[in-house]
Amino acid sequence: MTPMMTQYRNIKLKYPDCLLLFRLGDFYELFFEDAIVASNELDIALTGRDCGEKDRAPMCGVPHHAADGYVARLVEKGHRVAIAEQVEDPKQAKGIVKREVVRVITPGTVTDMQMLDESRNNYILCLFCRKGKCALAAADITTGAFLATQFTLGDDGAKSIIDEMARYYPAEILIDESFPYSAELEQIFGIKPLVVPTWTFGLAQAFKCLTSHFNILHLEAFGLMENSPELSTAGALLAYLQETQKNSLRQINTIKIYAPQRFMVLDKNSRQNLELTTPLRAWRGGKQHTLLNVLDHTCTAMGARILRSWIETPLMKITDIQRRLDSVEEFVNKAFLRAELRDLLKGIHDIERLLSRLVSPNGHARDMAALKASLIPLPQIHKKLAETSSELNLEMYQSFDDLSDIYQVIDEALVDNPPHSLREGGLIKLGHNPELDKLLQVSENGANWLTELETRERAKTGIKNLKVRYNKVFGYYIEITNANKHLAPDSYIRKQTLSNCERFTTDELDKLAVTILTTDEKRVELEYALFNALRQAVIYQVERVQHTAAIISGLDGLQSLAEVADRNRYCKPSISDGNTIYIREGRHPVLDNLAPFVPNDTSLDTANRRMAIITGPNMAGKSTYMRQVALITLMAQMGSFVPAEEAIIGVVDRIFTRVGASDDLASGQSTFMVEMTEVANILHNATRQSLIIMDEIGRGTSTYDGLSIAWAVMEYIADENCIGAKTLFATHYHELTAMEGRLPGIKNYSFAVGEQGDDILFLRKLVPGGADRSYGIQVARLAGLPASVVKRAHRVLKGLEQGNAGVDNEPDTTVR
Repeated sequence: MTPMMTQYRNIKLKYPDCLLLFRLGDFYELFFEDAIVASNELDIALTGRDCGEKDRAPMCGVPHHAADGYVARLVEKGHRVAIAEQVEDPKQAKGIVKREVVRVITPGTVTDMQMLDESRNNYILCLFCRKGKCALAAADITTGAFLATQFTLGDDGAKSIIDEMARYYPAEILIDESFPYSAELEQIFGIKPLVVPTWTFGLAQAFKCLTSHFNILHLEAFGLMENSPELSTAGALLAYLQETQKNSLRQINTIKIYAPQRFMVLDKNSRQNLELTTPLRAWRGGKQHTLLNVLDHTCTAMGARILRSWIETPLMKITDIQRRLDSVEEFVNKAFLRAELRDLLKGIHDIERLLSRLVSPNGHARDMAALKASLIPLPQIHKKLAETSSELNLEMYQSFDDLSDIYQVIDEALVDNPPHSLREGGLIKLGHNPELDKLLQVSENGANWLTELETRERAKTGIKNLKVRYNKVFGYYIEITNANKHLAPDSYIRKQTLSNCERFTTDELDKLAVTILTTDEKRVELEYALFNALRQAVIYQVERVQHTAAIISGLDGLQSLAEVADRNRYCKPSISDGNTIYIREGRHPVLDNLAPFVPNDTSLDTANRRMAIITGPNMAGKSTYMRQVALITLMAQMGSFVPAEEAIIGVVDRIFTRVGASDDLASGQSTFMVEMTEVANILHNATRQSLIIMDEIGRGTSTYDGLSIAWAVMEYIADENCIGAKTLFATHYHELTAMEGRLPGIKNYSFAVGEQGDDILFLRKLVPGGADRSYGIQVARLAGLPASVVKRAHRVLKGLEQGNAGVDNEPDTTVR
């Protein structure tokens, strides 16, 4: 092979699972199998290149200045991409230019703003299971977030892991070689976990990796014990990030160890059914008609991310919830202050991700300019926070760092509108560096010299359209059109012949060119060095900047909750450690924004009203009502005001929802099997402190089987010796209403319906007592069934009610 292709092969051997983008001049080239794959995925031409062997090597390429877009498409299609750059100056190289992989881009390590959803974190997770426990580490290199926890695996180990992972919905998953649930994770999250070497999970290796990165001797300050499973997982994840990013990862400067018990548990089914951040019909995309969409009035990308995390992780500790509620209440009551803060927050870019880009080699001058612009409003925000008095708001004020010194450092050095490229100059202000000022003066004079030369040569030759021009290949030259080339003096030296003109040079122009080009080269190199010095000065203050960014994101999330509370007439809930959920005139937060909504009351406890059996026809509002109770409870525990006139919420540890079901074709499970699996999960994991939502269980099998299962499940949940949790149980089995009075704590409710002949009107109002009819045929007529079918259904129903399933229910063709 040729030396260049040998170099390519050697690098490719180190990254066999990646598509290798190999820098050649102004292009990134791909060869052999990588070229074939990339050509198909990107729909670009596949060509060939001589490589020293008999056959030409398949090749395709993309321009280096447009590579980000192509890389994004490859990563979106599930590929890992390794970027091999020239790491020495070609002018200084002896032989072939040295090249190395400077970064590996994977779904969980993307930093390009165009490839990311600014409103959500881009988490990469690492999992490690041993002896009935699982350790999980999560990182987002775009924000510097780094977390770890451990939890006990239940009877269904895969489900325990999936439920914890659902807090993050990861972009990439790492596991060790013995991880037992790889197939389940791939099925649920649509991501094939990447197996990393088991030795990276070793305690000694992980300890060395973490202590070296954080530059400390011990990890106890982070809450990591030397033999803890979290240490193994966090160390393996950090090692992977260091291997792929090839930089200091300075933005990751701490690790937070958390206990899952600090937060309400929401399994994946409940997150889907309640449509917290993603609509039920589009679990992987969008946020329209979700709780997040209702609550998100943030002004910054950082605020949008923190608000999403609050929704995904409702709090359990009453003091934490109350602090957040008190902060929101103050911003609700101080509308003018809130409006002023919103105006200031709108001027702040994504500081967390800008900082992470500046830490990486991909950061450019426009990132620095955006960071500078984001620092401008900070002193005013600090001043406004001085007008607050609630505990959390006062803490933000007292710990606020307006970073004015960092703003000054950037402002003194960086031009106001820098170019994207760092290698073309135009980055640093005049007056910042004396040596650069001299070079800039020479460059400016050089432009004047060239203009003067062009004017003199036009006068001397009489050629009015003579031009002095420049390109990267031929440098500076004099261009004369073919119509005037006979006027060129003998002293002109021909440089290039084109179809419509001739290009020349002169001794004077050559001397000028050397002076100008040498000066420009020095200027560009000096500006690049000065920018890197500026970048290092900012990176050195990364912890201060991240601290302020965290305050800004929290402030934005709090004012957003206040804004929606004010706009939508929400009330401040009372939070207690009791077992009561009382809601007066509660409304569904999403549907309340879409159309006029009929409010309803709720009264649940674990003594006299622990289970409400809810009956009524389809479309009457049963499912909406139950979801609304769950959402109001969740909103209260995340520290939000709620859509009600009054709410008293006893903290719940989990919200379970069994709402709707469909076949799971991938695992060969029927609707009924899926339903029973979800019910089993509730019965095994619910506690007396949980809130359970059950909608129409038992529908997927025969009437008597379904009724029997529903009856037994209700008894088990209602029994204080088994679960005794607060439960909303919707059903069409009217026989179940007989349980009121038989078992303590069970009450019947139904949704009122107005009747006029065969017509019904859904009143959407919950009233005490059970319904005695389901109105199924009337609902079918409203759904648009043909009149003949509805008429026939009435006749069949009448026969069945009279115990006559014979002649009267034979097929009747006369109605068709």
